[in-house]
Amino acid sequence: MTGIIVRNLSEQLVDLVRDRILAGKVDVDRAIRQDALAAELGVSKIPLREALTRLEQEGLVRSRANRGYFVRELTIAEAEEVYALRLTLEPDVAAQAAERATEEERAVARQTLAQLDEVTHAHGDGVGAFNRAFHLALLRPSRQPITTTMLERLHVLGERYVRKHLEPLGRDQRANDEHAQLLDCWLARDAAAVRVRMYAHIEQTVLDLRREFRGDTVSVQ
Repeated sequence: MTGIIVRNLSEQLVDLVRDRILAGKVDVDRAIRQDALAAELGVSKIPLREALTRLEQEGLVRSRANRGYFVRELTIAEAEEVYALRLTLEPDVAAQAAERATEEERAVARQTLAQLDEVTHAHGDGVGAFNRAFHLALLRPSRQPITTTMLERLHVLGERYVRKHLEPLGRDQRANDEHAQLLDCWLARDAAAVRVRMYAHIEQTVLDLRREFRGDTVSVQ
């Protein structure tokens, strides 16, 4: 029983720290203060260090000898890799999901987009998380658990880039319009249209990010 409790704590810490990183609440250019973070979360450093090790495996943080853990910097090279993989996998998986989705899964997709729209219009926190949830709602009904898990990890890695992509004025509304059109095709079980719209939606994000990084001072590796 003790092992189950410890594992649950570790999982909760992974989720909590991941959410903070994805929301941009942890500085990129300074070491994560493990003592302060552990005290704030009410845990010891051991499970926190385990959570940071997990997040390093996910690609969100990196450890440096004798310096601790740092949030990985945003780079165009990483963005290109993440989105190239999404372009290869996601359109076909979403198309299959559209054909296989149950009525309950279709309702989840509708509800998730409504929540994303609400958060976006309120300019509140969590746009990236709801964007990820919406895309995954369009993917999980594909009944391809291995590929969907891979895509889920890509969405986690890409979430900070989504936030960067949506910073310029007007991009959030355009993204919402694209999501609405994509959902309409998905609900109509129009697999061909889903493939086309999903590819175009992801590709546009990459094009926008390239322009942003060209005018940015963020390091490119």
